[in-house]
Amino acid sequence: MTHSLIDSLTKELKLTRKQVEGTLHLLDEGNTIPFITRYRKEATGGLDEQKIQEVQDKAEYFRNLSEKKEEVLKKIQDQGKCTEEIARQIEKATALKTLEDIYLPFRPKKRTRATIAREKGLEPLAEKMLSQGGENPQKLAQAYIDPEKKLLDADNVLQGAMDIVAEIINEDVRIRERVRQFTFSYAQIISLKIKDGEDQAGVYQDYYDYSENVNKIPPHRVLALDRGEAAGVLRVKISISEEEILPLMERIYLKGSGAWTEYLKNAIKDGYKRLLSPAITRELRKEITEKAHLHAIHVFAENLRNLLLISPLKDMRIFAIDPGFASGCKIAALSETGELLEHGVIYPHPPQKKTDKAEKIVEEVCQKHNLNAIAIGNGTACRETEVFISDWIEKKKQSLVYSIVNEAGASVYSASAAARDEFPELDASFRGTVSIGRRLLDPLAELVKIDPKSLGVGLYQHDVNKKELEKALQRVVESCVNFVGVDLNRASAELLSYVSGINRRCAKSIVTKRKALGRFSSREQLKKVSGIGEEVFTQCAGFMRISQGKSFLDKTAIHPESYSACEVFLEKLSSSVEDIGKPDSLGNLQLKLKQVSIQKMAQEIEIGEPTLKDIIDNLMRPGRDPREGLPAPIFRKGVLSLDDLEPEMCLTGTVRNVLDFGAFIDIGLKTDGLVHVSEMANRFVRDPLDICKVGDNVEVRVLSVDKGRGRVSLSMIL
Repeated sequence: MTHSLIDSLTKELKLTRKQVEGTLHLLDEGNTIPFITRYRKEATGGLDEQKIQEVQDKAEYFRNLSEKKEEVLKKIQDQGKCTEEIARQIEKATALKTLEDIYLPFRPKKRTRATIAREKGLEPLAEKMLSQGGENPQKLAQAYIDPEKKLLDADNVLQGAMDIVAEIINEDVRIRERVRQFTFSYAQIISLKIKDGEDQAGVYQDYYDYSENVNKIPPHRVLALDRGEAAGVLRVKISISEEEILPLMERIYLKGSGAWTEYLKNAIKDGYKRLLSPAITRELRKEITEKAHLHAIHVFAENLRNLLLISPLKDMRIFAIDPGFASGCKIAALSETGELLEHGVIYPHPPQKKTDKAEKIVEEVCQKHNLNAIAIGNGTACRETEVFISDWIEKKKQSLVYSIVNEAGASVYSASAAARDEFPELDASFRGTVSIGRRLLDPLAELVKIDPKSLGVGLYQHDVNKKELEKALQRVVESCVNFVGVDLNRASAELLSYVSGINRRCAKSIVTKRKALGRFSSREQLKKVSGIGEEVFTQCAGFMRISQGKSFLDKTAIHPESYSACEVFLEKLSSSVEDIGKPDSLGNLQLKLKQVSIQKMAQEIEIGEPTLKDIIDNLMRPGRDPREGLPAPIFRKGVLSLDDLEPEMCLTGTVRNVLDFGAFIDIGLKTDGLVHVSEMANRFVRDPLDICKVGDNVEVRVLSVDKGRGRVSLSMIL
């Protein structure tokens, strides 16, 4: 860990030196970000997960930059061309792009017009042109005429010298940076329809004749242009005023007016048009595309986080339905913990239309297993199944309620190895039904079994960098799982594999151990699982919960390394771990805490103040699920159709997806309604995620209903 790295991170991230040093040290030791965030607050100064991730990412960038500096310096030194000035430029470089500019003149090239001119011995003349000496150019050029070198006259000679100058100007770090900044600030991106480009559905119609400032174009339009270009429908280019850029370049090279001025101007113009402009515009297109990818990944990741953290249901027994027509509706009864109690098929819809029999089966299963709620998948026949269930509830005066569940990815899960391991005897279609019901019970525990890209909360996942997308989504899932914690005696191998320090092999070993020996009664027993030594135990133990274990502390987020400190703390309050959980214990503890200084107590126990505060918080709310208080699913008893809607009608809906241009809201129809970003608030909204998130329950007003296209426009401005 070098001083320069610490200095760079401190400046870049606006953190204290102590925070950066502490965080980097923990990361370099192999600690996970969730572990550092929760259990090493003293070392990081209480940095949150996002800041710690930034430290890790920026440290990786600066380390790569440092390695690149050494590599570039060595390559230039090996050529014997490294001056003190070049070495200084390399040392001062703060971006990989700057290093690339510095190295450009020394990079091995294919034969260019400039290299050919140099081979003909015209470099001295090019240097004269750059220095703008008083000699007559035509006269000087006469000395270089050589028919064998195809230098037939003075104009040939001077053109070769200008080729060399054009390349020198193109490779000038100062020029490249000025042109880059100007282009990035003032260029426009323009798209036109290709004459023979096929776009029968008019997907890219908005971009047939389109232009916008590059520095203002939103990410979703960048991705649309890229898609249209790749599909052969659009021709996209960057446009910038040459008349404004050339004077910027000339100011660096021209020294007044003289015999060489026009030649030098022509060389500058040629260097810009032929070499620099194509390179900078390619770079600009690449940069705005990369930024658009990062933004799309960020939106997808935020939607995924909010989906995974939707509040679970407690003490609810679920009747799950996977709707269908000819093949029937698959049904499954689930216990409060998601165990499969019964499964079957009903045929309430055409072609069989055995509605009466289907109603009888639903009633019998619900009564037999004392089911409380119905989960209906939102796929094919969802609308018809919702009508069937709603009518049955009304006819039979049932107390049950139902909720529409997004079944995106259920078929992916049903055919997965994880689903086969869990239900080896069950048909894949029934596994999907179980997944739909469990999503209502505990979204996080169920959805981690499915590739996040299949969960229906992204829009541009097919456009963006797959490697970066997978990395970002993996981080989100890990963050959510560790934020919530897992029940060690119920968690699937898929859920366990996201716990801090636990890999897939360890997760499978935990499940195997649990099946062989029964429930874990203490966190310490984890050390007996293959692959979990002291280091892994330290990383994972605090995120594992045991609801009815030997120690009350095992159900909390208090780390085992702090158990002794917790016991000393309780002893100082004339209490004990055994007392916690008894009636009135929390009230008594609260009263005693009012009489002590947390700061002083932390010093006496010899632990950090943040750690003690976390211990107290967990003692006061043992086993609390941090998702409590977040929006719960909306349950319905009736059903809506487009015919039921009228402009200005107000409804309650659930946010299903949030994108740059707005949010899709489930209001109980077959398709979701759209709230455009302009209808989200009585003010300018830059980012829809500032207004709502996936899983939120929101009040909306109907703006318009397009029955022909099945579209509903909504507003959140009531």
